[in-house]
Amino acid sequence: MSDGYEADPSMAEEYGTGGAGAAEERTFAPLPPAPGGAFARSWWGQAWLKALEDSALDLQQVKRGRRLARAGAVGAVSVRPGRITAVVRDRDGTALRSDVLLRELDGEEWDRFLAVAAERAGHVAALLEREMPPHLVEDAATVGVELLPGIGDLEAECACGAWDHCPHTVALCQVLARLLDEDPFVLLLLRGRGERRLLAEVQARVPVGPEAPEDREDVSGMRADEAFAARDILPALPPEPVLPEAPGGALSLEVESSPGHGLDPAALEALAADAAGRAYRMLAEALAPGHGERPPAEVLTPAQDAVRLVAEARQPLPEAVATRLTAGSGRQREELAAAVAAWRSGGGVDALRLLEEEWAPTPVESAAAQERLASAMQDADRPLPRPAGPGRWSVPGGRLRVDRAGRWWALREVDGHWIPAGPPDPDPAAASALLAEAEG
Repeated sequence: MSDGYEADPSMAEEYGTGGAGAAEERTFAPLPPAPGGAFARSWWGQAWLKALEDSALDLQQVKRGRRLARAGAVGAVSVRPGRITAVVRDRDGTALRSDVLLRELDGEEWDRFLAVAAERAGHVAALLEREMPPHLVEDAATVGVELLPGIGDLEAECACGAWDHCPHTVALCQVLARLLDEDPFVLLLLRGRGERRLLAEVQARVPVGPEAPEDREDVSGMRADEAFAARDILPALPPEPVLPEAPGGALSLEVESSPGHGLDPAALEALAADAAGRAYRMLAEALAPGHGERPPAEVLTPAQDAVRLVAEARQPLPEAVATRLTAGSGRQREELAAAVAAWRSGGGVDALRLLEEEWAPTPVESAAAQERLASAMQDADRPLPRPAGPGRWSVPGGRLRVDRAGRWWALREVDGHWIPAGPPDPDPAAASALLAEAEG
């Protein structure tokens, strides 16, 4: 174990073959002293100690108990349903039997817990890896089963005669937290089920018969715990979600109280509306054929994302929000309007980059583009456009421009800016047709 100790090889687990009253018990050898550091590393071990601190009335007793635990004063620990027991040596050497009690789950609670555990293969797989997955605890809580103790759940009994948690029961709880770190089945045994019985009952709830697959995949080389956890309990894939008619409605953060310092409700509302729109588009793309074949979306710079936020806004933005986004885009208002128009053309970030970039093709690239343009226009029975600058040609209604990737853009002039009229096309004649359609 990673905590510097190992279970005694001679210790055994006793499992009765009878019903609910069958004996189940585990005994752990004494742990070595722990001079420093926390007693619990795992979140469930820390939750155990939190329940102890919330249950104890005297924090001085808690501190004394920690010192006893660090000194290695706790003997072998016996864990059985509803009770943990150990002999704890006081500072003067007196040996005292100490017990900590936790209510066992009743039959109905175990039924609900087992049903939850059997629903997901990951729950069982995590337990087999000696992990207590948070989702398992949360899922159990949703059906009214509390696995971890809460305030007042840990009751104390000690030969010292204390009526509340004393240093001896505190020391016992501290040591148990170390055991829980290594094996969460200790907690489940304390709640009433040992490891073997628990896993057997989970497997008993797995669908069999017609619902079980006839042909099983060859799992040679698979880890035994993974094969055990996944056997017959992998659920069927859920049906595809249905695309709503539109993104969710606008969020309103108007309240009577004033927002905290630095909070802008209008900006938060705009971000929430943008998130709803993006989620809607992502779902639509995921449901479209060939989704897995598309490259991942490009990561935008803050300035590019400011343009996107304005371009994709589903309603006019408040003036304060528009001002912040203008500043974030690094543009003046007129320049931002041109960038937004470029984005909305269908070219997205590529159109925005075209607007920002003053790229000129080399003579070789320019000659190849001229040849491609002449061939396309001849096939389309159109006159050859006149050159209008590096990589640019004049056509009726606007211009054509070629980019680094050899794609052709149709540009139209708006308020002194040449804005893409649509997405790029590998065919210059098709790009030119966008301008003709716009004029029509």
